[in-house]
Amino acid sequence: MPAADIEKNCKSAMDKCVAYLKDELRGLRTGRASPALVEHLKVHVPSYGSTMNLRDLATISAPDPATVLIKPFDPSTHKDIEKAIQTSDLGITPASDGKVIRLPIPPLSGERREQLVGQVKKMGEAQKVAIRNVRRDANRQIEAAQKDGTLSEDEAKAAKDRVQKQTKQHEDDVDKLVAAKAKEMEQA
Repeated sequence: MPAADIEKNCKSAMDKCVAYLKDELRGLRTGRASPALVEHLKVHVPSYGSTMNLRDLATISAPDPATVLIKPFDPSTHKDIEKAIQTSDLGITPASDGKVIRLPIPPLSGERREQLVGQVKKMGEAQKVAIRNVRRDANRQIEAAQKDGTLSEDEAKAAKDRVQKQTKQHEDDVDKLVAAKAKEMEQA
């Protein structure tokens, strides 16, 4: 495989690691209401015979900074959605009037805030490890291409340097995301 293809695949995989982290961080509670807090919540709907994401079953909005409002498309899924929220690890008790479900978002305590910042850092570190694994795999492919004669020694070294530069860039992106989310949580 040519070095350019290896680098392209490496960059794509590293981009996916950063995008995954962004998506995960959006779902973390910061003391402010956000539809992202619950949109990926899995809801088992026996009448449909499947488990679906909440965003596929309801309109989710945040009418004010302290409330998430969930309006099911199908009223028969109302109880299933309520049950999924209660059994999730959100720690929020839903308030229902039969048509819509309200989630009052309480302000974060200092202790909970520290726990969440620690969780954000762990998530960031996990993605850095994933990025380094992608780098390792790319370097192995470069070495294999060098052994079979597809790449010269100089080309292989240059390709490894470019892969290392990509790794550093993506790790910096992860650090920026983690720092921004931690700051957001401290201000919440």
